[in-house]
Amino acid sequence: MANELLLKYGCNPNQKPSRIFMKEGGELPIEVLGGRPGYINFLDAFNSWQLVKELKEATGLPAAASFKHVSPAGAAVGLPLSDTLKKIYFVEDMELTPLACAYARARGADRMSSYGDWAALSDVCDKETALLLSREVSDGVIAPGYTDEALEILRRKRKGNYNVVKIDPSYRPAPVEQKDVYGVTFEQGRNEVVIDEAMLQNLVTQNKMLPQEAKRDLILSLITLKYTQSNSVCYAKDGQVIGVGAGQQSRIHCTRLAGNKADVWYLRQHPKVLGLQFVDGIRRADRDNTIDVYISDEYEDVLADGVWQTLFAVKPEPLTAQEKKEWLATQSGVSLGSDAFFPFGDNIERARKSGVAYIAEPGGSIRDDHVIDTCNKYGMAMAFTGQRLFHH
Repeated sequence: MANELLLKYGCNPNQKPSRIFMKEGGELPIEVLGGRPGYINFLDAFNSWQLVKELKEATGLPAAASFKHVSPAGAAVGLPLSDTLKKIYFVEDMELTPLACAYARARGADRMSSYGDWAALSDVCDKETALLLSREVSDGVIAPGYTDEALEILRRKRKGNYNVVKIDPSYRPAPVEQKDVYGVTFEQGRNEVVIDEAMLQNLVTQNKMLPQEAKRDLILSLITLKYTQSNSVCYAKDGQVIGVGAGQQSRIHCTRLAGNKADVWYLRQHPKVLGLQFVDGIRRADRDNTIDVYISDEYEDVLADGVWQTLFAVKPEPLTAQEKKEWLATQSGVSLGSDAFFPFGDNIERARKSGVAYIAEPGGSIRDDHVIDTCNKYGMAMAFTGQRLFHH
């Protein structure tokens, strides 16, 4: 390992010179085993590694994340996949270890956003996870290690140019961090808050029942938010993120954006979607795009243009607005985290439409009573964590 690593350029090709280095001496905690990661790659790598490391510590399960532009498109723990999830994540033909399950879930939360992602793994990358990575469009991966088989597989990806980074899992950063903006240095203490079940004890709603699965999913959502560009809201279910709304100026826009993604995730499980018959040889990315169009209101226009023959072996029946509404009404047991307080009950109203039953947010709004009353109207359980999780 070295003290610095020169990069091709910064965020954009005109931003030179570029490097990562250790200010206080010592060695970088990473080793590049393949490819040539860039500036944004390393921003994704270090943010995503922190997320999966904390998620593994909080749950005891292998964890994975899929990052794009310094925010997670998905994050998950290594729980087994149902046959339906295997199908919509395109892993029906694969052997899946717990770590591979975690990445399949993280990647599958929002496959459109995960296209060209940076992957993070909490555990040593095994052969099964490497095989999954090898067939997806991805920029790189960070993990505490790689088996020989896994490394050989990943080094063949993208003609040997796939970015593979190994990080020292024992590395601990300094307690004070700095960054420069417009020639001015900002300094702050690192956000070392520990997110665990103790943060969910202050239940402020009439419903004070939080099943163990909901606690796990709320912890997952809060840890995800800790490394998501603010404002941010995160929906989670069954050990995986199903929708992230990141970087929005208005919280209701975060809630809508994340809720819309959660709805798409659930609509992909509709029997009509599962029954789509694609032409042979269609790429995963094209299949993802086609499914999103099929679910959207634009599908009738695609049919009218006569494009369906290039995508489907059999012309599918449209998924009607009424069918979508009825299917979404069956979604339940979703957990929702917010990185700051909800200022109005409209966020709760929108969350309910995507099956949210459990909420964790800091509290502290002058309208907390209205937010609590809205939760009570629908029998939701909400915990005030007392902890804001802004990330910039």
